[in-house]
Amino acid sequence: MSITNYLTIDVEDYFHVSAFESTSPPDTWAGRECRVERNTDLILTILDEFNVKATFFILGWVAERYPPLTKKIAENGHEIACHGYLHQRLSLQGRETYRNDIRKAKAILEEQIGAAVIGYRAPSYSITRETSWAFDELLDAGFKYDSSIFPMKHDFYGIPDWPRFAGYAVKTAQGWQDCETIEDDQLAIRELPITTLKIGKKNLPIAGGGYFRLLPYSVTRWGLKRINQHEQQPFVFYLHPWEFDPQQPRMTNISAKSKFRHYLNLDKTEARFCKLLNDFKFMPIADSLV
Repeated sequence: MSITNYLTIDVEDYFHVSAFESTSPPDTWAGRECRVERNTDLILTILDEFNVKATFFILGWVAERYPPLTKKIAENGHEIACHGYLHQRLSLQGRETYRNDIRKAKAILEEQIGAAVIGYRAPSYSITRETSWAFDELLDAGFKYDSSIFPMKHDFYGIPDWPRFAGYAVKTAQGWQDCETIEDDQLAIRELPITTLKIGKKNLPIAGGGYFRLLPYSVTRWGLKRINQHEQQPFVFYLHPWEFDPQQPRMTNISAKSKFRHYLNLDKTEARFCKLLNDFKFMPIADSLV
């Protein structure tokens, strides 16, 4: 019996990404060409063709400006989840700013769909050991699960020693820790990390984003099948609407590394995505919590 995996889409535009934060601060966003509607529509069309449902982590800034987009995603049977309001890493926000950010975004999304929003993903997966106070704020805001932790080392994110598969973040006397199961009286939130592939002692990225565009699809498929077949675990896969848009405006004054990461193989995303949907089974994260 094949395993059903979790497909997630982080709904943000090309100018929101953290790699561009110095050249594209929030006060410039309103003046930029927005392409998130058309790119998300393309994803919705593809998902409809393959009869696949996903979780859409929507940025509050996007939802506020394009209310019909949120409603269309929901009406197509997909899960609406929260990506915060402004796409800013937690380490740059501070706790009070973060509290206001997630509550504002959650309220916008819930007003638009008339239902509770229970899932969250931090901008750039930026819940780390240093920002684990975010779990307190997520629980206080009413979220039931988080999918922000990347169990690997990266210059923007990562908790390398966090478990690779779904479990819980639990509050202890030593702070927030990972745990496979919880007791009824424990303060905890369900955590679904971004999936990595374990090779030797290292966790390697395999399940989406720039890694999906960098690696040949045959390598991605091999790694994901290994997770399903050998480890008997579902994987969490992610993509962004801007990754389907090779014609997007080019940002200036960015580093060579950021340019490489962002623009590499954008013209291959759509075809690879179709192969992925054909090769694996998917569902929204919320379906696993029922």
